[in-house]
Amino acid sequence: MRQEQCNKPFSISKHTVYDAWKEVKENKGSAGIDAVSIKDYAQNLSKNLYKLWNRMSSGTYFPEAVKLVEIPKKTGGKRPLGIPTVVDRIAQTVVVMHITERLDKEFHNDSYAYRAGRNAIAAIATARERCWRYDWVLDMDISKFFDTIDHHLLMRAVKTHITERWILLYIERWLKVPYLTVQSERVERTMGVPQGSVIGPVLANLFMHYVFDKWMQIHYPQIPFERYADDTICHCRTKKEAENLKIIITKRLEACKLKLNEEKTRMVYCKDSLRKENHAEIAFDFLGYTFRPRKAKNHKTGKFFTGFLPAVSQKSKKHIHETIRKWQLNSKKDFIELDTQMEASVRGWLNYYGKFYPSSLNATLQALNYAIVRWAVRRYKRFKGSIKRAWQWLIRRWKNNPKLFFHWCRGITPAYFKLKPVQIRRAV
Repeated sequence: MRQEQCNKPFSISKHTVYDAWKEVKENKGSAGIDAVSIKDYAQNLSKNLYKLWNRMSSGTYFPEAVKLVEIPKKTGGKRPLGIPTVVDRIAQTVVVMHITERLDKEFHNDSYAYRAGRNAIAAIATARERCWRYDWVLDMDISKFFDTIDHHLLMRAVKTHITERWILLYIERWLKVPYLTVQSERVERTMGVPQGSVIGPVLANLFMHYVFDKWMQIHYPQIPFERYADDTICHCRTKKEAENLKIIITKRLEACKLKLNEEKTRMVYCKDSLRKENHAEIAFDFLGYTFRPRKAKNHKTGKFFTGFLPAVSQKSKKHIHETIRKWQLNSKKDFIELDTQMEASVRGWLNYYGKFYPSSLNATLQALNYAIVRWAVRRYKRFKGSIKRAWQWLIRRWKNNPKLFFHWCRGITPAYFKLKPVQIRRAV
């Protein structure tokens, strides 16, 4: 095997290819245009991985077209999602394993997306603290960021840190590979990075590192920011500073062939008990949370005040309700099956949206209890036409087994009657 590797123009470890396969398998995902699923690929794993290693090591690996599908956005409309084939996802993972660590050392501390040890919750926590110290926020939105990344500028950034010829070769091929729509239409690509690819997030992060992070660090070190992919907010001391920054950033993005979305980019006043000015814009959304003035309690003095705080956004609540509806809790399922169906999603909602101002999530998850009640009405004849009796039955089940559902363990129980049942029905 060593002799065979020495005869190849590119030195790529077979062990790395195998580790990449394990990661792709763990991440799951659907088949690409070749209709080969992860399960199909695993049926002749040794041969398939050897073939991929051989092609990558010899420079003859060419990615197939990326399957283009459209998925609904929480904010409305649809987002294009590119799905590479399984073999392409493995190949991209091989490259990501080689470059992630060295690139991560270059990235700014306030770049939170796609990085080990950093996540959206950390970005929200930092933003919350800075909103207490800075009066204004510039909430930015870049139009079609992933679709409009300039390939030439991106490769300049890549070559600043990557010298291996085989990595540069394959990144350039992935950038140029066309889309194939569900109608079998071929769409050539001259810009952008496919959302849904393994390599895309790393490349997008590197691009924004030079376009924005490093540029801000050099020219405006006094203005802190949090960036998660292209979702970015900047903290300013005055409205004038925010207005000037918007103009300057607009020009910077245009120079890098990106465009600021004027309709979605806003300057927001972080209104609280100590800030007495009145402005129209006093709320913004960031990573599924809405930052706005909220009632809070000083735990030392016991007094209430108005704080500028994050809580789950209305768009996120709507998405949760839509998910509950799509589950279609039918009468054929038993209690255990209901728990299995719901637990992963509910656990994720509570662990993410319950980090800040968790009480704002209670009504939404109480609607989940009502969905279980509706299931009981359909399943058991004795509850037919009586939501009240079914609700009382659910309370008894909760008392007998208070840890049956994950949201019950977190205090969102059927006995939690801050909302009237009719209000909950309207929410579902």
